[in-house]
Amino acid sequence: MTRPLMVLVLAALAGCETEPVREVQKLFQPTKAQATLSAGLKQYEDGDYEQSLKTLQSAIQQGLPERDRVNAYKHSAFIYCVSSRERQCREEFKKALAIDPGMDLAPEEADHPMWGRVFRSVKAGR
Repeated sequence: MTRPLMVLVLAALAGCETEPVREVQKLFQPTKAQATLSAGLKQYEDGDYEQSLKTLQSAIQQGLPERDRVNAYKHSAFIYCVSSRERQCREEFKKALAIDPGMDLAPEEADHPMWGRVFRSVKAGR
């Protein structure tokens, strides 16, 4: 870490209220869209799928960065698949793959009986 950067970080940690410090703090704070995504993922983990779907869609509309949009689309696809809505599941996977064609599922996700086959099919069809 360079000395000027270390000074800024230390000043931020000390609660200094200068404009440069506020700018550095902004870099490390999640955007509203990212906070909404985190809430949607928490709802997903808690099994509140319908609310999670609404929250994830809201996060996407708020303007998530690409990497986060891929994650939101992927989890939306999971929700649609476990809700027996395969067409919507496929569409969400297509949206994620349009952003990141190299996207893959984690091993524990790829073998899931509800969406693993659907994802492989969508990815192969690209």
